[in-house]
Amino acid sequence: MQSASNGCVQNGAPSCSNGGAENGHGDADDGVTLNPTNQEIVRLIGQYLKNEGLIKTCESLMIESGCRLDHPAAAKFRHHVMEGDWSKADHDLQELRPLLGENTNLLEMKFLLLEQKYLEYLEDGRVLDALHVLRNELTPLQHNTARVHQLSSYMMCSNTEELHERTNWEGKGITSRTALMNKLQSYLPPSVMLPPSRLNELLNQALELQALRCSHHNTSQGVALNNSSLLVDHSCPKSSFPMYTTQVLNDHCDEVWFCQFSPDGTKLATGSKDTNVIIWDVNPDTCKLTLRKVLEGHNYGAAYIAWNPDSTHLIACGPEESPQVWLWHIDSEKYIKVSQSPEDALTCCAWNKDGTKFVVGGVRGHFYQCDMEGNVLDSWEGVRVHGLWCRKDGKTVLASDTHHRVRGYVFEEVADHQILQEDHPIMSFTVDKKDRLALLNVATQGVHLWDLNDKCLVRKYQGVTQGHFTIHSTFGGANQDFIASGSEDNQVYIWHIRNEQPIAVLQGHSRTVNCVSWNPVYPHMLVSVSDDYTIRVWGPKDKMPKPSVSSSNGESSNGTWNDMVS
Repeated sequence: MQSASNGCVQNGAPSCSNGGAENGHGDADDGVTLNPTNQEIVRLIGQYLKNEGLIKTCESLMIESGCRLDHPAAAKFRHHVMEGDWSKADHDLQELRPLLGENTNLLEMKFLLLEQKYLEYLEDGRVLDALHVLRNELTPLQHNTARVHQLSSYMMCSNTEELHERTNWEGKGITSRTALMNKLQSYLPPSVMLPPSRLNELLNQALELQALRCSHHNTSQGVALNNSSLLVDHSCPKSSFPMYTTQVLNDHCDEVWFCQFSPDGTKLATGSKDTNVIIWDVNPDTCKLTLRKVLEGHNYGAAYIAWNPDSTHLIACGPEESPQVWLWHIDSEKYIKVSQSPEDALTCCAWNKDGTKFVVGGVRGHFYQCDMEGNVLDSWEGVRVHGLWCRKDGKTVLASDTHHRVRGYVFEEVADHQILQEDHPIMSFTVDKKDRLALLNVATQGVHLWDLNDKCLVRKYQGVTQGHFTIHSTFGGANQDFIASGSEDNQVYIWHIRNEQPIAVLQGHSRTVNCVSWNPVYPHMLVSVSDDYTIRVWGPKDKMPKPSVSSSNGESSNGTWNDMVS
């Protein structure tokens, strides 16, 4: 066994010192002494160079540094595996045994080698040899017997294509042997053989961390070596973030209370005190809305809207005194009024996740589950609710009530349970698409983030002015990494979900901002609505109209903004 000159061996890996060279190359004239960390860096670079085909460069680096890329026994083992010389690979494995630690590692490695050998024999049509491996080598190991039974069934494959299909195996060759070697390496200590493509893995981890720390990262595209530069830290430009006014709409003639994008991102619904719900078509390329139709007749005004998952039906609720809920099909404009009696107060609603039924409720204690025809399927007496949400399990309904709680209700089982408790009234709440986090607007307290599974308060977001008005916040961004909320100080606040201080404060409205909605499909688009009768669309800087261009209603649509970086 050869070792680097002037090196001492630890777990089979030599240290590097004085420029000593392996295999008798190089001198120790003006060499360097590398500490353990620098030795690891040299080995990582050497592995990368070798993987890229720069074999001579890798060898020169190892000679000059006095380091060794892999333990000689490990290098020999890799060579024999890649050549498919299974007898020699097994012999190498015995030589590596003292370096492996637990015996179970050796057993698993031997099993993987024999598995590959068996499959290659089958592919070559050497059925008797494959049977010998199965009976006399794999079975006596008494390891992973379920897999051995599965392997034995492959003897019945009639041709190579069937073998590949049933085994989901690449077939004999460099691809499958490389995959095998990657599995085997996971059992070897890194001092003996580096994990596969270790430098690439470390660099990708660094890029992922940079993306996590980027306060304006608003894209579903992952940050990786093939699409990023390593010369500078990753940072998304603020100009690509939706904090510039691209459009201001004045089609409502009274306070605008609510807005919600459809699940498919192609439509927006806005509800107003003027008794109308307006449906808008979304143009994601220009970050503009165009009027599609007006749904009239909501006598008390439209204070809350919920889209069905099909993006064609919606429910509209009124404010506190409203006894009716309107169920619309927006294309046919057919609607159903849902009401049990004039004494009802139905001010909040939510669709079941399969879109076949919904729940409605209000602060007078009326709480119903209904079908698509508006028929009441179940009712729950005495629950005074402010907000509703249906969980992904298809049966649990979350309800915020007048006791500052959010509780879970299961109609089928007539069972309920506590989720969270606040000290002040919960004005509204929503849940993220993973069904894990709840975002609450709490009277006099602001915006709170709760973990529904752990039932704990995660974060309190700073800056927003929340009194006793009903203000609705939203999760948003490509990966729902952001939170946005209206405010009684006439501004829109945006936070990164992990930070309590806002990353942007958007100015432009002149009265309370009641609701904010982030497009679930086109994350560069955000909408806010206000008591100032307007709908405001926010997008990247390049979607802003030119200074000389005005919106169709004659008002300049540039708006103003104030960016606050935490």
